[in-house]
Amino acid sequence: MHAYAKAAIWMSGAIVSFMAMAVAGRAVSVELDTFEIMAYRSVFGALIMVVVISYYGRWADITVQNLRLHASRNLFHFMGQNLWFYALTLLPLAQLFALEFTTPIWVILLAPLLLGNPLRLAGLAAALIAFIGILIVARPGAVPLGTGTFAALGCAIGFALTYIYSKKLLLHESIFALLLHMLLMQTVLSLIFAGFDGDIALPSAAMFIPLTVITITGLVAHLCISMALTLAPASVCAPIDFVRLPAIAVVGALFYAEPMDLMVLLGAIFIFGGNYLNIISEMKNKGT
Repeated sequence: MHAYAKAAIWMSGAIVSFMAMAVAGRAVSVELDTFEIMAYRSVFGALIMVVVISYYGRWADITVQNLRLHASRNLFHFMGQNLWFYALTLLPLAQLFALEFTTPIWVILLAPLLLGNPLRLAGLAAALIAFIGILIVARPGAVPLGTGTFAALGCAIGFALTYIYSKKLLLHESIFALLLHMLLMQTVLSLIFAGFDGDIALPSAAMFIPLTVITITGLVAHLCISMALTLAPASVCAPIDFVRLPAIAVVGALFYAEPMDLMVLLGAIFIFGGNYLNIISEMKNKGT
């Protein structure tokens, strides 16, 4: 089988995982707030990572040398993931996914400040094209800008900062250390915020399956993307990832009676276009 075909299969796994996490997230939001969802997801995820690290014998990878960087990364990821779960309860699934696709654009704009990367003309053009897409999706003036829209954009910024700090950490740390520190730190953060009102809800038996789905799909999605990128360049993987937008729109229509909003799909095409322009520019810049 050709490497690109294998990459497509891995990307399909990521698409299914992200969609399953969205459906499961909506299911548990009936009983739990976002901090409680994150708390249970982090605890279950940490247990899974302990088993995985033990199985592969990678405990030597787990150090405390870069705790400050880990803390910064995980604080932004905690912010982004909580905003994602919050926006999940307020926005149609397709609109949330479209705005989440702006994450690479925020990386373009924030990387010069945090990594010292030069801000290239192609990056600015990509950001401008994606910004047009945001305006089409959000339609300020024609449609009231609600809390959900700002939460979705906030989650994209949080994920962008997570990506930037991940790049810093992966120069010194393994993926095992990255994930375990994330899950342990976010367990603490989640319990603090979830218990701030003195009440952490215990999930009912009906919530066990969706909570398990949220935990597993979060890990599987990122594993699938990482594997796909080892087999094919981002210019091949990114168009496949974009398939999850129309796919989640179909899920929203079938399961939640959400209308198929053509303006959201049009805006998403602009957002994807900006992302793809940046990918192609990066590859040319690196001579690949």
